[in-house]
Amino acid sequence: MLDFAEFPVARRWPPRTKGAIQLYSLTTPNGVKVSIALEEMGLPYDAHRISFDAEEQFSPEFLSLNPNNKIPAIIDPDGPGGKPLTLFESGAILLYLAEKTGKLLPDGPSRWEVIKWLMFQMGGVGPMFGQVGYFHRFAGKDIADPRPRQRYYDETRRLLRVLDGQLEGRDWIAGDYSIADIAICPWLRTLRDYYAAGDKVGWDDLKNVPAWLDRFLARPAVQRGLKIPARL
Repeated sequence: MLDFAEFPVARRWPPRTKGAIQLYSLTTPNGVKVSIALEEMGLPYDAHRISFDAEEQFSPEFLSLNPNNKIPAIIDPDGPGGKPLTLFESGAILLYLAEKTGKLLPDGPSRWEVIKWLMFQMGGVGPMFGQVGYFHRFAGKDIADPRPRQRYYDETRRLLRVLDGQLEGRDWIAGDYSIADIAICPWLRTLRDYYAAGDKVGWDDLKNVPAWLDRFLARPAVQRGLKIPARL
């Protein structure tokens, strides 16, 4: 069994469950991707809250796991070949967990359909929606020049229309429910509910995306994962 003492991050945030995946995260859109996936897949894990208020993401212990000082990150004590694996970047973690369990990532051509939409989230939805948050809700809203704000409103509106078209006649973005849905839907929830930017990006004009998000949020594993790690 892995001796977690060799990992500085685990010395600061000690494991609680023998043999469990260790998740270091927050309930942000990227963070809950992993907690939702772990809940959906039924894997044992311990969730550790990395407080941005206390700047714990810049601590030497956390940086030893992710030098990019971002959540989420994991340690799997039973990685490939039975050896421990450390991993950061939410998309990479989703792919790894799907490979590990054989769940939420199909074989054959459908596999690449899922990966394609996962990459769509990582390259487009996350970065653009995040900029909407900055310019609509956070410090960027006070910038007098309207052009940056409008640029991100427009690009987010375009991305939403792409998703809306893809969802025509289907319940999930890439066929069956998959890690692609888990990657994208938390960002939709944040855009609509936390950033409250729906009126700026054409949310009410969408035909399929709102119902997709509702289906996602109704899943019991999603409801659990959205609350993990719990605020102390």
